[in-house]
Amino acid sequence: MTTTIAEIEGDIDKDNLNPFSMLLLQDGQDKDANHAPQQQQQQVYFLQSINSNIVIRQLPSQGLSFQLWPAATILITLLDNIRGASTPLSDLFKRQEKEDSPLRILELGSGTGVVGIAAAAILGAKITVTDLPHVLPNIQFNVDANSKVLEQQSGVVDVAALSWGERQDMEAVGRDYDLILGSDVVYHDHLYDPLIKTLKFYLLGGEKKIAFVMAHLRRWKKESVFFKRAKKLFDVQIIHTEPPSNGSRIGVVVYLFTGKR
Repeated sequence: MTTTIAEIEGDIDKDNLNPFSMLLLQDGQDKDANHAPQQQQQQVYFLQSINSNIVIRQLPSQGLSFQLWPAATILITLLDNIRGASTPLSDLFKRQEKEDSPLRILELGSGTGVVGIAAAAILGAKITVTDLPHVLPNIQFNVDANSKVLEQQSGVVDVAALSWGERQDMEAVGRDYDLILGSDVVYHDHLYDPLIKTLKFYLLGGEKKIAFVMAHLRRWKKESVFFKRAKKLFDVQIIHTEPPSNGSRIGVVVYLFTGKR
C-alpha cells in the first residue's frame, strides 16, 4: 500500500522525540570556542557501486553543520544502489545514460559535504555543494581528502556559499542544474521560509524543470508547517520510506519536490 504524506506527517508526541532531536549546538555558536579543543571524528563510507571508500571529517563541537545525520546516510545508500535494481531515484538519473555531459547537481545545506561527495563519486557528476560561509572550510577539507576517488570516477565537487533566500547567493551559484539534493535541511522553523524561497528560485524560476530530492528524519511536530507551505507551491510526493532504527518511532522519508506548472 502506498504511504501518503499525511501518514508520515501524522501526530508525533512532541515530548517523545527521537534521540537525534537533541540538538547539540546552534550553527554559529560554540561553548567557549577560544578555549575548548576542536574535537574531530572520522567516518568512513564504503560505496559498493564503485568499490571505494570516502572519508568524512566531523567537528561536533562546532555545531550541527559539522556533524553527520541519519538522512544523509539513507540518501547515499539510495544513490549507491541506483545502477542495480530499480530504485526510487533511477528515473531521475536516466539522463546520464543518454547524454555525454555529466549530471549537474546542486546540494543545499551540505553540512560535511558527504552527500555531494558521494554523489559525485558514484555518478561521475559535477556537484556544487553549498552551505553558510563558516561551514565551507570543513567541506573543502573533506572534498580534498577524497580527491583521489573523485578523480578516479570523474566526479567534480565545487564548494560555494549559499544563504537560503538570498537572491544574490542563488544567482551567483546559478540555475544550470539537473537535480537538487538535500538531507536533514528542515529543522529550524525560522529557516522554513528562506528554504522555500530558495526552492522557488530553482524549481519555479527557470525554463528547465528541476526536481528536489530531500531525505528527512522527522524530529519536531511543527515541521508540518513547512510541508503545508511547500505543497502550496510544489507537487510533493514520498518516493521512499526507511523503517525506524535504534528504537526510533519513525524512519527517514525521502521526498520528491517538483514545481507546479
